[in-house]
Amino acid sequence: MDSTAICAHLPNLLSSFVDTFVDYTISDIFLPPQTTNPLPSQTLHPPVDRIIAVGDLHGDLQKAQQALRLAGIVDAGGSWCGGAATLVQVGDVLDRGGDEIRILYFLERLKRQAAKSGGKVITMNGNHEIMNIDGNFICVTKSGVDEFKVWADWYNVGNSMKSLCHGLKESRDIFNGLPTKFTNVRDEYNEGFRARVAALRPAGPISTRFLSGNETVVVVGESVFVHGGVLPDHVAYGLERINEEMRDWILGVKGRVSSSLVRGRDSVVWLRRFSADVGGKCDCSTLERVLAAIPGAKRMVMGHTIQESGINGACGNRAIRIDVGMSRGCRDRLPEVLEIVGDSRLRVLTSNSLYRKEYESSLGVNRKEGLAWLIPESGPKQVEVKA
Repeated sequence: MDSTAICAHLPNLLSSFVDTFVDYTISDIFLPPQTTNPLPSQTLHPPVDRIIAVGDLHGDLQKAQQALRLAGIVDAGGSWCGGAATLVQVGDVLDRGGDEIRILYFLERLKRQAAKSGGKVITMNGNHEIMNIDGNFICVTKSGVDEFKVWADWYNVGNSMKSLCHGLKESRDIFNGLPTKFTNVRDEYNEGFRARVAALRPAGPISTRFLSGNETVVVVGESVFVHGGVLPDHVAYGLERINEEMRDWILGVKGRVSSSLVRGRDSVVWLRRFSADVGGKCDCSTLERVLAAIPGAKRMVMGHTIQESGINGACGNRAIRIDVGMSRGCRDRLPEVLEIVGDSRLRVLTSNSLYRKEYESSLGVNRKEGLAWLIPESGPKQVEVKA
């Protein structure tokens, strides 16, 4: 039997093999098969026994894995071991580091593994995801450009391998419609820049495969999760509508989402009214109005604004701020995660006692081992966990 006849009988198997080969070459990760169809978009989730929330990761896979090991939901090999827990990552995987694609693969693997264990992984859009889909690369690093160049090279190798089999559908040119040379981009960065645009623009391979599955606002039990913040106008507009319009834009089936929703200073991914650092102002009255308008909501959990003192609460713990600047592209600080148990008990998990004096000084509180719930207005006491 000649090669054409073999390919005619095995096109899907060959395509799957090539995709697996390319995925592993790019990410060092084997993605487990999806045993069921991906779950549809869901804005409102019922209460769960345990939620782990992690803030901005910004291209630092090592810190991302450390943070999730603190919570005991990822093992030493980077695989899900969290059982029926729910993980929420509040956005800003992209920019400031060189592991952006690898983190996207890592989170995708966790989604599939968690689903088999009765758990769930919810990934969200931050302002840096929106910026990159828009083609705004102001916060991209050289290593980030290089990673996308490598991705594009291997992606095209995979397409070339598939093209040898006439039984497979012809792959589309990921660079279709893009200039070969971008003005104001140095020659040594042009290929990586072009690859990044191709990958992340609406309907691009990376945006479609990974970012289109993100939510922009999510409610799990009593907790509202968002990157920047939610205002009364956003609730009136419709949280599900925001998620749906964002997804349609990323998939390229509709035009740009309104800037008032995802680009302006008062948009859901840029807002800082509730996330001013400890000692700063938090618009508690507006926050109360928002939570009152969302049935059952008691708190808002957000990233976006680095908390120099670590994860903390404001407005009587109605605002929980979880971006600690852990990425080496930001503050390179100690990883911390928020744990919500039984929908109402909150604590912060941290790891390294070498940082304890620094954190005690910045918070003005003593930290001790054992259970220590968030204390309104005085900063959280934390639980030391061995990573």
